[in-house]
Amino acid sequence: MTSFRAFRIHHDDAGYRAGVETMDAAALLPGEVLVKVAYSSVNYKDALAGTGKGRILRTYPLNGGIDVAGHVVASTDPTFREGDAVLCTGSGLSETRDGGYGEYARLDARWTIPLPPGLSLRESMILGTAGFTAALALLRMQDNRQTPALGPIAVTGASGGVGQLAIDIFSRAGYEVHAISGKADHFDFLRSLGATDCIDRHQLAFSGKPMDSARFGGALDNVGGGMLGGLLPLIAPYGNVAICGNAGGIAFDSTVMPFIIRGVSLLGIASAGTARELRDRVWQLLAGDWKPRQLERIVTREAGLDELPGVFARMLAGDSFGRTLVRIEGTL
Repeated sequence: MTSFRAFRIHHDDAGYRAGVETMDAAALLPGEVLVKVAYSSVNYKDALAGTGKGRILRTYPLNGGIDVAGHVVASTDPTFREGDAVLCTGSGLSETRDGGYGEYARLDARWTIPLPPGLSLRESMILGTAGFTAALALLRMQDNRQTPALGPIAVTGASGGVGQLAIDIFSRAGYEVHAISGKADHFDFLRSLGATDCIDRHQLAFSGKPMDSARFGGALDNVGGGMLGGLLPLIAPYGNVAICGNAGGIAFDSTVMPFIIRGVSLLGIASAGTARELRDRVWQLLAGDWKPRQLERIVTREAGLDELPGVFARMLAGDSFGRTLVRIEGTL
C-alpha cells in the first residue's frame, strides 16, 4: 500500500479547502497501529471541520473524520496483530492527527479499542462518537447516583444522532425518557425508539423562576443556551443534568438555587478526551447491556467519501436526522 483515497482538509495560503484526493501513506501522521478502514460516521463536529465553519483542526493538512473502525494491517505495539478488528473515536482524530475519512488510518495505540464482542464494525460506527457520548453521559449520571426512581430523563435535541441513541440506551437501562425536539413530525419514530413522551421544543414554556415544580429526574442536554437554563429549575432533588452539546448557544442564564436547594448536579460530557479506562468501560456497555435495540433504524443514510460535502451541508442547515454511516470504498 503506497497511496489511497482520503477526504483531506487544508488551510494554507490558498485558503480553506477540503475534498477527496489521493495521498501517499507516508504522509499519514505517526502512530503505532495502521488500520484499513471499513467505516466512519458523520458528526456535527465533522461537518464543521469539513466546511471550515468551525475551528476544529489544530494542524493542517489532516484527513477528516473523528470516528474510525477497521482491521489492523500492521502494528508496532504488541497489543495489536494483523487482522484485529478495532475502533477509535475522538482522541485527536481530525483535530491533531489524521481521522477516519480515508481508506487507511494510522492510530495511536493508547486510544485504539479492540472491537468488543457483541459489536460489528458497522454497528460500532453507527454508534460512533454519538453513541459513545450518550452512554458516557448515562455512566457519569449513574456514578453520581442517578436512578430511574428519581423520575423521567429529558433528552433534548432528541431527533439528532446523540438524542436518538440516548433514547434507546437510557430506556434499555430502565429509565423513562421524555424526548424534547423541535421536529414534531418525528415524534412517532422517537416513541418507537423508547421515548415515553415527546415534547415540542417550540411549545415548551419555561417559567423563568429560579425554582419550579420538579418535572424531570435528570436530563441529557444536547442544546445548551436557553434550554439548559430552563431545564435546571425543573430537575428533581439530586438529579443530574449531563451537558454534551451547544446547538442552542454556549452561554446560559441560571441561578445557584437548583444546586444549593435541590442538590442538582451539572455534569460535563467531554467525549473526545475521555480517559482510556473509562473508554473501555463505555464500549463494553455499548456491546452488552446498553447496546441499542434500534441501531439499523437510527442509521438513516450511508455515504461514500465523495458524498461528504452534501452531507455536511444538510447537517449544518439543520436538515439531518439520525446517523450517517460513512462507507470507505474498497474495504467492503
